[in-house]
This record gives sequence, structure tokens and C-alpha cells, in this order.
Amino acid sequence: MIQEVLIAVVGAGAAIAVYAGAAARVVKQYERGVVFRFGRLVEGVRQPGFQMIVPMVEHMHKVNMQIVTMPVPAQEGITRDNVTVRVDAVVYFKVVDAADALVRVEDYKFAVSQMAQTSLRSIIGKSDLDDLLSNREKLNQGLELMLDSPAMGWGVAIDRVEIKDVSLPETMKRSMARQAEADRERRARVINADAELQASKKLAEAARQMEDTPSALQLRLLQTVMAVSAEKNSTLVLPIPVELLRFLERAGGGPEPAEPPRARPKPPPAVLPPSDAYLKGAADATEGVEDLTGASVEPAPREDDGAGS
Repeated sequence: MIQEVLIAVVGAGAAIAVYAGAAARVVKQYERGVVFRFGRLVEGVRQPGFQMIVPMVEHMHKVNMQIVTMPVPAQEGITRDNVTVRVDAVVYFKVVDAADALVRVEDYKFAVSQMAQTSLRSIIGKSDLDDLLSNREKLNQGLELMLDSPAMGWGVAIDRVEIKDVSLPETMKRSMARQAEADRERRARVINADAELQASKKLAEAARQMEDTPSALQLRLLQTVMAVSAEKNSTLVLPIPVELLRFLERAGGGPEPAEPPRARPKPPPAVLPPSDAYLKGAADATEGVEDLTGASVEPAPREDDGAGS
């Protein structure tokens, strides 16, 4: 009798142990437990710790609540300014409602991945190349809004979206390199021109100062000689400015160089009246012409006959 009782107690204990082993569940700190009873969702999510369910009646699904890092495959598209690019990104998201993540969508990770690829292609088509290269913060915010709106209905919250890399064709890279080189050359020329302008102003001030003090020009020439001779050259070319010669000439009291004689201007030809000019021209025309007519014979005056008077 006692033996049968012991066997029954041992059997009951074993059954209880098996039942407890089948009903016991441990939910980790970063997980939440969703229980289904005969296929229906049980209200309330099981919190981390030791939890019990009814074996063969209830089933528990554990949902990871950690932030998931999901890389988005590179998407190739054409930007708004007709440039072919290849862009890849990364999405950070987490589950905020474990029940909705299991009930409302079949596989929330796959759904977020497909939605991220579609949104990335849409962003590429709406953006310019300059925005993709330099204004990524604004594009990241746009991608986050596009993903977060439908994901909230799945119990998923998008933490952030980052565009990792933008791949360009080789021809476009060379064109951008030439553009950057031309821009740098333009800035270098502007800087050089500004430096030349400032140097010319300083040289003009120095010239005015030397003009007021001629001895400064001689001192500057001596400094130039010292600078050239310090290099230990075998040949020394020393230019002598004309201003220095004039300064030395004035300092020595020498006579000023005489100016070359100027030629006297010829007097203008005399202007004759029209009648005198005509007579002078006629005389010049008849000069040297021989008179072949001889002496002219004039008729003698007739004497009145006295008888007739």
C-alpha cells in the first residue's frame, strides 16, 4: 500500500515537473513575449523575467526590442539633373509594439528592407547630384519620414537613416575634377592679382618716398648689391639707374646738358594780290621768248596842206 502511494506521488511529481518544464518560459531583458491562446492574441505583453504559459493551449513568441541595423542594397537611378548614380544606405529601426510587429506584418524586417529600397530610389529621382553629395542631412531626414509613416502601423519605429556612399561614373568624376581644378585656378589667379595690386600700391608709395629723398635710392641700390654678392656668384651685373646719374650730376654741380640747336622755321611765302599775281605770271611766261616781229612802224602824222587851211 505504501509502495503504491509512493509510486503515485513520484508519478505526480514527475508529471508536475514535466508540466512546469513545458510551461516555464524565460524572457530576456531586451525581449518581450507575445502569447497566443488557441490562435488568439492574449492581451498584454509578457515582460522580461520568468513567465508561465499553459502547455498545448498557449504559445509564446519572443520579439527582439533592440535597435536593428539593416544595410540597404545599393540602388541605381537617375537624378533630377540626368546623372546616373548608385547609392546605398543603412537603416536603424526598432520594435516599439511587439504584438503589432507579429500580427500586422508577416516579416517586419523584410518589409522594412523593401520599403527602404523603394524610398531610396524615389529620393534619388527627386534630388540633384549636388544634394546627394553635399546636402545628405536633408535627404536623410526625407528618407526617415518616408519610412517612418508606414512603419508605425507595423509597430516599428525608424530611429535614423543614413546614406553611406554615392558612386558616380568615371566620366562624371573626371568632369568634376576638371571643374574643381578650374575653380581653384580661378581663385589662385584672383589671389595673385590682389597681391599684385597691393604690391603696386606699396611700390608707388616707395617711389614717392624715394622721389622726396633721392639718397634712399642709392641706399636701396647698395642693399641690392649686398644681396647679390652674398650668393658668391662669379659674375655680378649691376644696373645703374638714370635717376642715380642725375643725382650724382646735381650733387657734383656739373653743367646741365646743352640742348641741340633748333632749325629756324622758314618764312611763309608772300601772298600777292590777284592782279599782281596775274602780271607776274604773264611776265614769267614771256621771259626768254625772242621778238621776231621787229620794230614797229608807226604811220607819220599827216601835215595839213597850207593851201587847204
